Amino acid sequence: MKDKHGLLSAPVSQVMTTMAVPMGYGLLAVLGFSLVDTYFVSLLGTQALAAISFTFPVTFFVTALAMGLGTGLSACLARLLGQGQHQDAARLTSDGLLLALTTVLVVAIIGINNIQPLFRLLGATDTLMVYIEDYMFYWYIAIPFLVIPMVGNAAIRATGDTKTPSRVMIIAGFMNGLLDPLLIFGIGPFPELGVKGAAIASGLSWLITFAVALYLLRYRQQLLLLTKPNLANMLKNWRKIAAIGLPASLTNMLSPVNNAFVMWQLAAFSTTAVAAYGAGTRLEAILLVGMIAVSSMLAPFIAQNSAANNPQRCLTAIKLAIRYSLISQLAIYLVIAITAPYIATLFSDDAVVIGHLSLYLYIIPASFAMQGIMMAVASSLNGFNRPMSALSLSVLRSLLIISLSSVGGYYYGEKGIFFGIASANVLVGLLALYYAQQLQNELRNKLGDQLENELQLK
Repeated sequence: MKDKHGLLSAPVSQVMTTMAVPMGYGLLAVLGFSLVDTYFVSLLGTQALAAISFTFPVTFFVTALAMGLGTGLSACLARLLGQGQHQDAARLTSDGLLLALTTVLVVAIIGINNIQPLFRLLGATDTLMVYIEDYMFYWYIAIPFLVIPMVGNAAIRATGDTKTPSRVMIIAGFMNGLLDPLLIFGIGPFPELGVKGAAIASGLSWLITFAVALYLLRYRQQLLLLTKPNLANMLKNWRKIAAIGLPASLTNMLSPVNNAFVMWQLAAFSTTAVAAYGAGTRLEAILLVGMIAVSSMLAPFIAQNSAANNPQRCLTAIKLAIRYSLISQLAIYLVIAITAPYIATLFSDDAVVIGHLSLYLYIIPASFAMQGIMMAVASSLNGFNRPMSALSLSVLRSLLIISLSSVGGYYYGEKGIFFGIASANVLVGLLALYYAQQLQNELRNKLGDQLENELQLK
């Protein structure tokens, strides 16, 4: 069972490619159908698109929470697997899923009972609230089917298997894209549900991933125990997961907080600016999908190799991830800069919305190479069990976005807000490079000590 997928022995570039590419396809499928979701909602009108855009900070918040718990479970699990402790790994996974379920149920209950005050706080008008309430009620009901598979798939990826979770994500994304027009517009025998149809379509597709993830963990990976947990051990495992998962969740949650703040600023200018920004944030996830995939595999890869005392493999992985971010994101930006107006027309026929979205695409993606470096370094720090250092990068980015976008918005309007966000990405990327250099120096020193010990033994 140990090193089944070659994390500790196969060539590093080969392992990274083998793990990241399938995950990239899976993410691309889910995000692509999420864009399809946005497209179909946009056909209901600018008001409906703006309303769904208001929900993004909340939906991103819950997704960030799930990703953080998954990161904590994945890093802790990878260390146990790197040390060959499979039974302890199974207990940790089972306890981690219980933690995720407990957390998400609390979030859902609070969310359903606070839809009105929360979105009023974000600046939603009476007209938009009708759409928001329709969407969020069903979305909150369905989120256990989103969170449990996300955490479960993180556990599967910790073993080195990224192909299976990716296949599940592709199937779920396809189902979501298929159900969206049927339930939104009432095609054939389906009822016309409008924006609530988009939420129900998402919930049904997540249900598939929920069932498959639990099956795989139980029967293929043998990492899901059905025995009653020992309370003391369960709480101990929860603390271990939370030690990494909570800072990682806070790191991920800062993104929706930033989005909410930017949305609030843009709402003061126009509904069209909000609609454009909502579409832009969906596109952002697509453009960064490669780095999301690479970053997601870095934490378990480094955790396993660090636990197995393989500093050279950790060093190589960090270098490759940084190089990939620079090359891939700059190449993607060249394409986006040429095609921005054409992409914008896919999301709206409103000339003002198209103008705002084109401006977004000209400015913010230019900083994605540096943002990708930050993502890779933060993931590496989690793999080395240094979640607070990873959190510090995200906290700084959030503070920079809030301050620089505020100044930019005050003097230059929507354009200034977008430049403020891009500037924050560049500055925090430079700090991430400094962190990366520190990590590489530590690994080189550790590697030198290993070589010296080997020479002494000879």
